[in-house]
Amino acid sequence: MINEIIEQNSYKDLVASQINEIINFLLKNNKEFSITANLEAMEFNPELPSTIKSQLSKFSLYILSNYTYTTVKIINETILSFEAGFGSENFGSTVQVPLHSIFQIIIDDSILYLNPIATVDKFNTKPKEKSLNNFKNNPRNLKLIK
Repeated sequence: MINEIIEQNSYKDLVASQINEIINFLLKNNKEFSITANLEAMEFNPELPSTIKSQLSKFSLYILSNYTYTTVKIINETILSFEAGFGSENFGSTVQVPLHSIFQIIIDDSILYLNPIATVDKFNTKPKEKSLNNFKNNPRNLKLIK
């Protein structure tokens, strides 16, 4: 029954609008925050090395504080963008997260917002061609392809 609601495009748009308003509220009030987001819907520019990306879980925590917080912006009221460093080498990348794929918004250690849409595969899965390329780019998968 809940799937009948959360799998509707109109509900996804409603949730994205709510997340947009919450993040704008936090930014206006100069409040640092964290998010967990569905990795499958995110884009990294430049793309993360496979050694780093393979260590991220499907719903990873991103702490938006200090320098990263100063780079936070919302693009077209649909995408959260920020710069962050990843891995022990602090590999720099600009991250773009569709608002509907943000699973949690966290302040301190408390969940401010929880979004079930982030778990709906049809909204958060990239086209298979990109996924296949990511699979091929992971050195751990080379022996499976050959």
